[in-house]
Amino acid sequence: MQMTITERLATILGRPISDADRERAASLFLDWTGCSIAGQKEAAGQKMTDAFSLAAFSDSDGKCTRIGSTPASALMAALHNGALGNVLEMDDVDKRAILHAAPTIMPAALAMAQHTNASPTQMFNAIVIGYEATIRIGRAVGAGHYAFWHNTATCGPFGAAAAACYLLEGSDLVSALGLAGTQAAGLWQTRHEPNSMAKQLHASHAAHAGVMGAILSAQGFEGPRQILEGPQGFFAAMCPGANVEDVLTQPDASWALHETSIKPYPACRHAHPAIDAALKVHNGADLNSGPILVETYKDALTFCDKPVPTSPIQTKFSLQHSVAITLLNGIPQLEDFTVAVTNSASIKALRERIEVVQTDEFNAAYPAHYGAAVTVNGERYVAADAYGDPEYPMTQQAIMEKAQTLMLYAGMSAKDANRLCSATLALPNADSLADYIANLPQS
Repeated sequence: MQMTITERLATILGRPISDADRERAASLFLDWTGCSIAGQKEAAGQKMTDAFSLAAFSDSDGKCTRIGSTPASALMAALHNGALGNVLEMDDVDKRAILHAAPTIMPAALAMAQHTNASPTQMFNAIVIGYEATIRIGRAVGAGHYAFWHNTATCGPFGAAAAACYLLEGSDLVSALGLAGTQAAGLWQTRHEPNSMAKQLHASHAAHAGVMGAILSAQGFEGPRQILEGPQGFFAAMCPGANVEDVLTQPDASWALHETSIKPYPACRHAHPAIDAALKVHNGADLNSGPILVETYKDALTFCDKPVPTSPIQTKFSLQHSVAITLLNGIPQLEDFTVAVTNSASIKALRERIEVVQTDEFNAAYPAHYGAAVTVNGERYVAADAYGDPEYPMTQQAIMEKAQTLMLYAGMSAKDANRLCSATLALPNADSLADYIANLPQS
């Protein structure tokens, strides 16, 4: 009998994993840890923590870490931690899949590693595999899917299931992928409403769905084995114009997590190339008169053309705001996306003069390259790739400094932040997760 697409994907996920792969996973795990600790202190993170601390949801007998709260079961820990990493819009991204792998894969891998007493090596292997599943499916779903569906939410359950299955003895990967895929959901309507926090629920649900799929499969609970290519499966229902066979492209390629981008700025990734171009505008440029033109690709306008943002969440999805604060203040900081800065008279005035357009130049390069140009006083500044992409990578030191900044923002001391960063990066050679867990901030 011919193997299904899901079965063939499972074979691809069985490739060897090297020390270098695990070290990359550790860097991404540190990045996620910093994002999650800071995200737990924000309104959306706090509300999720408060909700899952209610008696109806609490799980006091569990041993799996919930950042900023008490331990719980693997399911509840994945659900809780899944909400945190995306809150500040600083989580990693695969530019071709247009999704954030970390907030769905990391919570599932951490929860299941603690549940099964797995070693850090095993956990990082699970992360490598989880990224691969999510990113392969995300790169294949196509523009028709992304037009309505949030790829992190819909492709994330597959990677979370793959990571959890690697760590859970007796689980059935193909069945778990089927169970995860049948739960795939998450609509972009959330991005059009200024106060919606559903984007965090998307990642939360994806992590939970993957862990649930793995646990159920280990009990013999069968999932559909043709969830990707079936006549009423994932691609048929949700991916118009896409070819499901693309999931299997280049089966022997290096692991996809090496192509994951890390975000240096607390804004939507689609705003980052415009920020990079704005950072090239020379010091002392006259910003007091004349229009400012931002050229970029269509998706950047679809999600980030917001000349009058009305909330901190909207400012993170505003090209006009991101460029304005960069031109005035330099490298964007977390504080640049607060209500006070959003309503600043000088920022408002500059936003009003910024025009954003899509061009053939940047549309043709996207999504292999996220590019933009900013023209000020007749001088055009171009960023062909966003900082943090594989073509323009952040160094290990820059990744650690970003994590430390996020931890300090959340209220940790510099000493505690340094200790946690060191413990995280030491995990590939550690015997257990104990030092990492001990150095996380307590509830």
